[in-house]
Amino acid sequence: MNDGIKTVIHPVRDLAAAKAMFRALLGVEPYMDEPYYVGFSMNGQDIGLDPQGHKKGMSGPVAYWHVDDIEASLRALLNAGAQMSQEVKDVGGGKLIASVTDADGNVIGLIQPA
Repeated sequence: MNDGIKTVIHPVRDLAAAKAMFRALLGVEPYMDEPYYVGFSMNGQDIGLDPQGHKKGMSGPVAYWHVDDIEASLRALLNAGAQMSQEVKDVGGGKLIASVTDADGNVIGLIQPA
């Protein structure tokens, strides 16, 4: 089962400038503000800023589907023809992420909340 897209992560080169822009756009302070990631939450939507995103191959924002079983969802996508972009990784507190690329080059992100 999945809960839809609840997280969008943007690769950024200038974290301070991006943080100021999203603070102005969203009208809220970040719930997480670290040199490696800044996260905002507004009305159930998480917006993340990743200063390493471009180095990881992100060419634009990536939408992440929230799923109950990341391994099963990943297997289903790979069986349907997707290619692995990022294997399952614990990003802290038991939250798991992974991503695949579809036949058109679109990145599909998965998150299994802790």
